[in-house]
Amino acid sequence: MGISGVLTVLESRGLSGIGRTRFCKAAQPGIFSAMNTPSRIAQRVAAITPSATMAVDGKAKALKAAGESVIGFGAGEPDFATPDYIVQAAAAACHDPKNHRYTPAAGLPELRAAIAAKTLRDSGVQIAPEQVVVTNGGKQAVYSAFTVLLDAGDEVLLPAPYWTTYPEPIELAGGVPVILQTDESTGFRVTVEQLEAARTPKSKLLVFVSPSNPTGAVYPAEQITEIGEWALKHGIIVVTDEIYEHLVYGDAVHHSIQALVPELADQCVILNGVAKTYAMTGWRVGWLIGPADVVKATTNLQTHLTSNVCNVAQRAALAAVEGDLSAVDQMRAVFDRRRQTMHRMLNEIPGVSCISPEGAFYAYPNLTGLLGVDLGGRTASTTVELADLVLEEVKVAFVPGEAFGTPGYGRFSFALGDEDLEEGISRIAALVNGAV
Repeated sequence: MGISGVLTVLESRGLSGIGRTRFCKAAQPGIFSAMNTPSRIAQRVAAITPSATMAVDGKAKALKAAGESVIGFGAGEPDFATPDYIVQAAAAACHDPKNHRYTPAAGLPELRAAIAAKTLRDSGVQIAPEQVVVTNGGKQAVYSAFTVLLDAGDEVLLPAPYWTTYPEPIELAGGVPVILQTDESTGFRVTVEQLEAARTPKSKLLVFVSPSNPTGAVYPAEQITEIGEWALKHGIIVVTDEIYEHLVYGDAVHHSIQALVPELADQCVILNGVAKTYAMTGWRVGWLIGPADVVKATTNLQTHLTSNVCNVAQRAALAAVEGDLSAVDQMRAVFDRRRQTMHRMLNEIPGVSCISPEGAFYAYPNLTGLLGVDLGGRTASTTVELADLVLEEVKVAFVPGEAFGTPGYGRFSFALGDEDLEEGISRIAALVNGAV
């Protein structure tokens, strides 16, 4: 399935999972020719939409491999090398026979202890090592959390824009995503009033993310406290993804919701990992922190799902979380410079407006001013069509807002080289200004 196919499906995010699959069959009938027999593919799996961010990145890389000069703003992946001290720890681990054997499913004891120490150091949240489960990347932590916590019909409050992966494991677990729309007027931050209006007797979870993917929004302490106290009052479990905790800029400060509302500890699950902070996306080490019963259930699930995470990768993660943050500081300084450049250049394009991202490494401009506009002799009526048009006309890839539950926007990663960043935005500007 190409980008258009994936993202056309995502336009129908309001449908149930099976409904989205039926929509996709109508739009892309050939894709599902092997699924005509009900026994072939389970409906819950057939209903999964492919990752739009991976689809965009894959198409951009395929065009590059074919010799095209493509600039990709799609993938959420630092362009830096993993710090050398981490790589050296992994190399040493390869030669140590103890890493050639099975280890505890919940993670190496020393890594779990180091994550507990790191969480206190960086977030002000005091936990025991026994509250940590090491997972195969942040995505498994997300999947495991929803699998362990949700029963059929449980509602999950999910502010949009949301990371494109969240709805799929929610629905696989039988949960029902309840989408709460945000926009520039609130800085893409959900309010307690919205949460309360959406709450029903079936509401079980809130997905809370700060800094945010895809918007870069960072919640201030007072708003986090208000949300945490609301969740505590109503018995709502908070699943908080803190993967971008160290990537904040300007006056923005990351605060862990459990640090601000300690009473929430028994109904809070923290997700994190080494991918973004230490440029370790391919190493696949994440973790889940939670109450004892959640950790026990997650560990039990993991014994059947994967057993232990790769020991060499765990040793590398141990070096990362035990080390200082000097390499992280250097990367953040570069991201900050790129953030400012992208923000300025996007706002200079007629029809585009973009609030300044406060965290992560994404800008999330409003692109509705480009819809219905003549761009190189073509027009786009949706940001899905706009993404395809821009890729085909000027070989620049970005992820349209439909992937994140908010049509009319686009996610642009600034985790790429300065020259490519400026060239890519300049190409879009030239297209809009009629210079292409």
